[in-house]
Amino acid sequence: MPWTDHIHQIKVLLVLGTVLIAVASLLMSHFLISDLEQEERKKMEVWAEAMNTLNNADERTDLNLVLKVLNGNTTIPVIVMDQAGNVQTFRNLSLPQGSPSDSLRRAAVIGARLRTMGQCIRITIADAANKDYIDVCYDNSRMLKLSAVYPFVQLGAVIILIVAAVVALLTSKRAEQNRVWAGLSKETAHQLGTPISSLMAWTEILRERYPQDELIPEIDSDVKRLQLIADRFSKIGSTPESVPANLNELIAHVVDYMSRRTSDKVCFELRLPSEEVTVNLNVQLFEWVIENLCKNAVDALDGTGTIIIGIIQVGNRVLIDVTDTGKGIRKKDVRHVFRPGFTTKQRGWGLGLPLAKRIVEDYHHGKIRVKESEPGHGTTFRIELRN
Repeated sequence: MPWTDHIHQIKVLLVLGTVLIAVASLLMSHFLISDLEQEERKKMEVWAEAMNTLNNADERTDLNLVLKVLNGNTTIPVIVMDQAGNVQTFRNLSLPQGSPSDSLRRAAVIGARLRTMGQCIRITIADAANKDYIDVCYDNSRMLKLSAVYPFVQLGAVIILIVAAVVALLTSKRAEQNRVWAGLSKETAHQLGTPISSLMAWTEILRERYPQDELIPEIDSDVKRLQLIADRFSKIGSTPESVPANLNELIAHVVDYMSRRTSDKVCFELRLPSEEVTVNLNVQLFEWVIENLCKNAVDALDGTGTIIIGIIQVGNRVLIDVTDTGKGIRKKDVRHVFRPGFTTKQRGWGLGLPLAKRIVEDYHHGKIRVKESEPGHGTTFRIELRN
């Protein structure tokens, strides 16, 4: 199973774990908060009864017990209001500094809100002929409010930890992939070095013995091509040197090379600006990118069609579009085309586009993406660079 599939499974498991933790935490907090709310309601019922006892006290009433209950509430905000909405008394409220009248007005606003929310206990005044009453309005205690917020804080911490774990996992894997890419590329360049040197020597010998042979220049050209490929591989993993390069000439050179090695039924069309477009590039590596895109386009054409390569300059951005009239890419496959190992070809390795993406984004700080693709109508790849 590819590593990317393992990564996907790990991310799914982490998301499921987060959801389970969130659900369990929220359920537990819900039950806990419900119990605390009931406890505070019972405390306020006792406090309201003590207030009622104080209002109806006579010489036989034990005021010590009543006052002990009233003064024992040090956490639950409470406001006592009469039938007209006037504040009789309040305690455990955090009000802005001001005059007593300002405090009473602020307390009245809070009491009215609590009364509307149903967080009040009504006490009927026993000796009132017209059945007057007072409302004991109460708010949740600070501990209860913190208990309600805590699960979300906990959930946020869990999410942050999981995101950090996923980022660390992906970063670690990317670093490992970079080491594998660099090691494989340099070893390939090293292995190619010896036979290329021998071929260059044999080419010189053949040129001396058969100076008029028309095949010798073609052999020499292919040997130089192998040397260029080995040099490209040797640059992977190190910081390549970028120099100002004429992008028009670079693309024309690649198209000339590809057209001479492609069927006559494949037409290359260049849409280049009349003025020179200069961009800081590593010419050898960037030619490799255009070649890879052209080779993929040729494969998509199945022997017949058109490949259009155009350059558009927008401000300090340079856009390069490589369009083919081939079979296109299915929508579900578009997001996978740059994944190492993914290919729709029977004999493909799935390394060309990932390598192109690495060269464009890591070495040239640009972007490459599938601009558009429609099955049966073709595909357009876009490269974005800054000059």
